[in-house]
Amino acid sequence: MTDQKSQAYDAKHIQVLEGLEPVRKRPGMYIGSTDQRGLHHCVYEIVDNAIDEAMAGHCDHMIIMLHDDGSVSVDDNGRGIPVDIHPKTKKSALETVLTILHAGGKFGGDDSGYKVSGGLHGVGSSVVNALSSYMRAEVYRDGKVYMQEYERGKPKADVKATGKTEKNGTMIRFMPDKQIFDTLEMSLSTMLAHFRQQAYLTRNVTISIMDERETRPAEDAALPRLYRFHFEGGVAAYVRHLNHDKQGIGDVIWFTKEEKEGYVEVALQYSQAFTEQTICFANNIHTTEGGTHLTGFKSALTRSINAYARKEALLKEKDENLSADDVREGLSAVISVRLKEPQFEGQTKSKLGNAEMKTLVETIVNDKLAEYFEEHPSDAREVVGKCLLAARARLAARAARDAVIRKGALEGMTLPGKLADCSSKDPSECEIFIVEGDSAGGSAKQGRNREFQAILPIKGKILNVEQARLDKMLANNEIKSLIIAMGMGVGEVKDMAKLRYDRIVIMTDADVDGAHIRTLLLTFFYRYFREVIETGHLYIAQPPLYKISMGKESRYAFNDTEKTAVLSEWGIDEQELSHGEEGDEAEGMEVAENTDEVQKGKKAKGQEGKAAAAPKRRKVNIQRYKGLGEMNPSQLWETTMDPTKRIMLRVMLEDAEAADAVFTMLMGSDVPPRKKFIQTHAKGVKNLDV
Repeated sequence: MTDQKSQAYDAKHIQVLEGLEPVRKRPGMYIGSTDQRGLHHCVYEIVDNAIDEAMAGHCDHMIIMLHDDGSVSVDDNGRGIPVDIHPKTKKSALETVLTILHAGGKFGGDDSGYKVSGGLHGVGSSVVNALSSYMRAEVYRDGKVYMQEYERGKPKADVKATGKTEKNGTMIRFMPDKQIFDTLEMSLSTMLAHFRQQAYLTRNVTISIMDERETRPAEDAALPRLYRFHFEGGVAAYVRHLNHDKQGIGDVIWFTKEEKEGYVEVALQYSQAFTEQTICFANNIHTTEGGTHLTGFKSALTRSINAYARKEALLKEKDENLSADDVREGLSAVISVRLKEPQFEGQTKSKLGNAEMKTLVETIVNDKLAEYFEEHPSDAREVVGKCLLAARARLAARAARDAVIRKGALEGMTLPGKLADCSSKDPSECEIFIVEGDSAGGSAKQGRNREFQAILPIKGKILNVEQARLDKMLANNEIKSLIIAMGMGVGEVKDMAKLRYDRIVIMTDADVDGAHIRTLLLTFFYRYFREVIETGHLYIAQPPLYKISMGKESRYAFNDTEKTAVLSEWGIDEQELSHGEEGDEAEGMEVAENTDEVQKGKKAKGQEGKAAAAPKRRKVNIQRYKGLGEMNPSQLWETTMDPTKRIMLRVMLEDAEAADAVFTMLMGSDVPPRKKFIQTHAKGVKNLDV
């Protein structure tokens, strides 16, 4: 019999969180995560308020400062947050904005503070306040300086006037709360990419970033401490930036128009590349999953180019229309829309849902592209020629793909012969290792757990897909085997639901060739299977570089720092070891305990016949693994494949724009940018194995 008293459930069990308590209770609901991304998001939310002032025409300069104590301040020259008493809350408007969710100038209809705005659901400032151990707000307006301080979202005192001033604006300084965030280390390089983007989207606005920190993370150490972004060209300048390492076709096509439904700004340019890069924004928020504005743009682009091609007889009557994929090959485009009441799908605002924006963008792009093509016939013909070439390549790729599928069926198999598949048929527990070479593949096949681990050896360096279309790619046996093994198809018939493995692991040697093969594979996944990266299925294995043995004890080190730490733990001076002869297989040394005497394979001269006085010696053996094939199956399992012990890096796409630029520069056909990159970074390369 259940105890009825213990099962009682009434009003007293319902927890009511007041004020900003829900934010501290569930911070991930408001800023996405409590890692470094969430930390940066807090900065972006405060800056978004200044951006809103700029879009409303009241602000043209904002300064972001990273202070040495870990705090961040954002100073703008806008109108300043109002400080008079709010009629509903009976508190200062400043305190209302910073302590109450869904309060601010982004609500309230036609008489609200902003026609358009970004920010996180209009709750950004108060959320940042809730997640900060300390915040200070200073408002400069009406000739006075007003100030209020907060502690974890709660005011320490009322708003008060502290002085006089001739400027207008707002300064917010906050210290992220270490009780909330996993790390308090800001990344200047990450923020630079975001604020550069915001400066492109908000023409004629200056965004300055100053780094005052005495101790900076390694990735920021070489960066200047002051950056200033200002772009008069807006999104047209943005597209030129995207294509700066590509061979462009014609000039950037740029147009803008404002209607009662909203404001539309579009810039686009074709290049000789094979990939598309379209970036879209709604109220300066990067909508990574697109939405109605992107749908309208794609529809208009396809219709406009087909209409021009038919009109100029570049497409014959018997020819099929160009497809949406054909007209977007080699396209770089930025679409920026501003609307009064944006409707986003999902908590993180990754997709715009306003139906009226599809019609608005489609109409404007149709009209403006038709006008541009009429005024620039040579550029228009070159663009159509690029699209026609893409269409022919698409048909060739379809034929090649169909041939691959037919061949597999005729041979009575769907998987490549060299794939050692796992026995489990549940994709959620399966993983595949893409291994460099037959030797490493053999060790991996013997050392793996056959239940859930599959091994696919690849021979040599695969095709550089950055410089190849799909039809040429499918002619490469190594790439073809990989596509078939993954099971999700390619091109027009690609289906993520058919992916046969939850984890796809790139496992290559720790040398230059291994790094090159890994880069080629990353290029392949980024250009043709980007969904695999975006959904977190791609990993890079981390095999150890060294095996260090002394007596019966052996330890693995994944880098030189770990090797030094192991030797130090054993009381061995690494400088003495470096005097020995080093080979590819091992470095063996005898170390005399309690002395500075080090020998190679024999006792020191003059010690013969004095065994009683000789110090006890320890033999240290350091094996440097240059290839996975040097490990036996048990070692490979123990260090690299055992889920309970291994270290793997998940490949993530945090900045698609930066990733595209890196792949274009490193793997593209244009040599000068790659040469410049090598010359710039050559001095920083250590222990290069050639």
